[in-house]
Amino acid sequence: MPNIIPYVPRTITVHLGFPAQWAENVTVDFPEYVKNVASSEIYPTWGLSAIRANVLAIISFALNRVYTEFYPSRGYPFQITSTTQYDQKFIRGRNIFENISRVVDEIFNDYIRRRGFVEPLAAKFCNGTTSTCDGLSQWGSQSMALQGHNSVEILKHYYGDNIELVVDAPIRDITLSYPGTALRLGDTGPDVVVVQAMLNRISQNYPAIPKVSPATGVFNEATRASVLEFQGIFNLVRDGIVGKATWYKMVYLYVGVLQLSELISRGQTFYAVQFQFPGTLREGDRGGEVEVLQYMLSILAQLEETIQAPAMDGIFGPATAQAVREYQRRAGLTPDGVVDERTWNAIYDGFVQAEYFFQRDTVRAQSQGEGAVPVLATPEGAGQDFAQTPRLGQFPGQEVRPGQRDGQPEGREERMV
Repeated sequence: MPNIIPYVPRTITVHLGFPAQWAENVTVDFPEYVKNVASSEIYPTWGLSAIRANVLAIISFALNRVYTEFYPSRGYPFQITSTTQYDQKFIRGRNIFENISRVVDEIFNDYIRRRGFVEPLAAKFCNGTTSTCDGLSQWGSQSMALQGHNSVEILKHYYGDNIELVVDAPIRDITLSYPGTALRLGDTGPDVVVVQAMLNRISQNYPAIPKVSPATGVFNEATRASVLEFQGIFNLVRDGIVGKATWYKMVYLYVGVLQLSELISRGQTFYAVQFQFPGTLREGDRGGEVEVLQYMLSILAQLEETIQAPAMDGIFGPATAQAVREYQRRAGLTPDGVVDERTWNAIYDGFVQAEYFFQRDTVRAQSQGEGAVPVLATPEGAGQDFAQTPRLGQFPGQEVRPGQRDGQPEGREERMV
């Protein structure tokens, strides 16, 4: 779970019944799923800002189910159910309202999250008349729309001022977090870091599980000991190997202790894993610690032209040494190509900032409180220019023409959520 960037799935599999009840599973395109739920949950005659607010809540809730692997971690072969007792109303074959369809086509890859957290908000909602809840009131959102409130104001009213909107999230096929092969003693890489991070967080609630420190992505004896204890506590086969059953039990518990699938979440932060200094590294060294170093350098190389990304092969060769020297020059350190604690911490600090900016590049609509970056026009229909954005100046992927506004793709109307 740590450091996974949320995405919008091309399709989503819906269970047409209660989770443990036998029922058909249907796989539909994600935008069509959102259109179906929105057409089942709200009225097409409502104000545009109410429709947009409700659609964003529907999207965010569904993406939270995908992101947390809420049902797969429990052994189910679907992402969400069709029941309002557990999820959102989906009616196979129902008619879709045209204006709702247009709104969904425009914003289906946008979602809400809490500022500083990664996971899409588990944006629960209810109709606000026959049922009430801690989330959005559907009829209440319509009342606010009639009073002239825009969709951001509606969402903040129900979910709090510390929410922000991620727009144009990446779209791809659903990928389960399990790496596909079991992890065991001697393995290295990002998947091992994920295991260590999950174990370390779960151990805060289950102190008998020993923490893995430092968590450098090397499946060492300390990691194996932690896995063995975890397996013993949760009645899994005690083999010290992280197979599919052990992996998803970790995911299930990690999501649970952080309450990632709850509206009031403790939150998955961008940097749940810190790469502790493993000891001095220099040319000729090998191992998982070198691979972690190479990974950080490869991220930094995307922002700094003078750094050439080394191969992530776990071998501290000339290319890795040269990348280290270039970063040391940039950071004002002695460019000797040796990674002592000072150099490691400098590289790590630069890596954290680089990943932060890459994450911020997906965030273009934020809460409008003091100190926020107002990157979308707020009042619906007001037509203000887009203000400063947090983007890094990359080519936007299309020609920029006279009269076009920042954040407004060619041929696409300015979106004011």
